[in-house]
Amino acid sequence: MRIGIVCYPTYGGSGVLATELGKALADKGHRVHFITYQQPVRLNHFHANIYYHEVRVPTYPLFDYPPYETALSSTLVDVASNSNLDILHVHYAIPHASTAYLAKQILLKQGKYLPVITTLHGTDITLVGRDKTYAPVVAFSINESDAITAVSENLREETYRSFKIEKEIEVIHNFVDLERFKRRELPEFRDAVAPYHEKILLHVSNFRKIKRVEDVVMIFKKVHETIPSKLLLVGDGPDRPMIESMCRDLGICSDIRFVGKQEQLEDVLAISDLFLLPSEYESFGLAALEAMASGVPVISTNAGGLPEINIQGKTGFMGAVGDVETMADHAIGLLGNEEMLKTFRANALLQAAKFDISGIVPRYEALYNRFIPQGH
Repeated sequence: MRIGIVCYPTYGGSGVLATELGKALADKGHRVHFITYQQPVRLNHFHANIYYHEVRVPTYPLFDYPPYETALSSTLVDVASNSNLDILHVHYAIPHASTAYLAKQILLKQGKYLPVITTLHGTDITLVGRDKTYAPVVAFSINESDAITAVSENLREETYRSFKIEKEIEVIHNFVDLERFKRRELPEFRDAVAPYHEKILLHVSNFRKIKRVEDVVMIFKKVHETIPSKLLLVGDGPDRPMIESMCRDLGICSDIRFVGKQEQLEDVLAISDLFLLPSEYESFGLAALEAMASGVPVISTNAGGLPEINIQGKTGFMGAVGDVETMADHAIGLLGNEEMLKTFRANALLQAAKFDISGIVPRYEALYNRFIPQGH
């Protein structure tokens, strides 16, 4: 198959999933064309079956805001025609579903039919998509897709509640590459972070308000008062300056490290004891799943799709959004009991295995084949 993939090229969950899916498809012999405004961050190795097409947006004094959607639609038409794409898979509804619809209509005028699959990832539905500025276009373009998928049962139901969707939404869960995240010992790295054998807590996000990184810090503060520990904060985003200031005010800066964006997250997970994800909402929680694939238990909220992966009392614990006390108590109880921690590590790995890439990618292949004419 010749597959076009449209995604955001950043560290967010939708871009990560789209890139990893494309790489897995390329490994299976398909030709994969990524179409976006910059090279996806996880597209960091040469592969003979992977192609990257940059969307260039000309700037003119007439436009206060460069028309990215128009440039993307034109690029989709160009790539689909010149690379003879069989199918187009767009990730994150805004603006990718609507630009795909426009490109599809242009191609039809040229005598080419290009099926479009839209995968919904979370805030494109639960936050941005609900805005009255975008909602009619979001609903229309989703309904005009040949197939719609969502990364969790929760997101599927949220989409039906928020929009008048006329088609079936198929749940194909996010996935993880167990082989990539297989835990390995890195004693020198761990000693550099925790020289006195402290426990290491980890949080990974884009530091947006919805991630509630301030709750991560407060959970850590309560754990730190009872158990010698360190906190690693991976990522970057608009809330980072506020969180840095908060750490200074609390007097715990020396035990918290801001390590920025990390492409080799598996190395950080390999030295971690507990993963914190107290988000206001997660459509799925890919970062938590990657932690579990490294045998790291998770303390999270029970929001969105998180209960679909983090099993209460087995792979970690959950609390209500904002309930720092409960989540901190669970973290202290788990970190203070080595036997329980060992059991939870094993349980986390077993749970992650249910979402291994080897079982999920064939579902996308089967979906594509439903819409590609035989002989392609």
